[in-house]
Amino acid sequence: MRPDFLCFPLMSRTHHAFMRLSFKGLLTLCATLLLWVGGLLPAMAAESGDKARVEEALRSYFETEMADFIKEPVLLVALREQNARTAELSEAEILELDQQWREQLQQEEQPLLDTVLKGRPAELLLGKVAMAGGEISELFLMDARGLNVASATATSDYWQGDEAKFKKSFGLGPDGMEIGEIEFDPSTGVSQAQVSATITDPTSGEPIGAVTVGLVVDLLL
Repeated sequence: MRPDFLCFPLMSRTHHAFMRLSFKGLLTLCATLLLWVGGLLPAMAAESGDKARVEEALRSYFETEMADFIKEPVLLVALREQNARTAELSEAEILELDQQWREQLQQEEQPLLDTVLKGRPAELLLGKVAMAGGEISELFLMDARGLNVASATATSDYWQGDEAKFKKSFGLGPDGMEIGEIEFDPSTGVSQAQVSATITDPTSGEPIGAVTVGLVVDLLL
């Protein structure tokens, strides 16, 4: 058996070696973290700058290409007429209509969808999309309850009233506008974002609905 006085120096040497290795590992870890943070911060700053630039491009497009369009008399009349029909609907009735829409998306007979996708208002929206040269991916109007009034294409649901696109546009009054998150669509290979804004009655200045336009970000920059 090794005498005790020999064990202590051995343990000390082992302990010191371990400490040296631990300290070296700590230095390596710190250096790695510094490099990572040093690279991450500029990337985050660039991403933040890009986001601001994209949002400005989206806002500018809406103001120059959509602000006057949504004042078309045909669209305003459609909004006023639907508001008169839906003003007294209960929440249960709205949810029932939303369910009908979802079901009809899978059916041949689509009477509810036809009220939104056919007619002069829908034709105007389709024409606007066609004239945009690919910059607009979707375009639809909502009434004062958040229900679809007219749309260029079928949306996934009929009621938008519980979504940010409606709450942060119509829900915030005449100047309400919501710029959605930029999303990359792998099926098309492009990035898109929605811009939603309140539609006001030119005569009274009162909000009567909202519009959502989906824009292809890649084509705006």
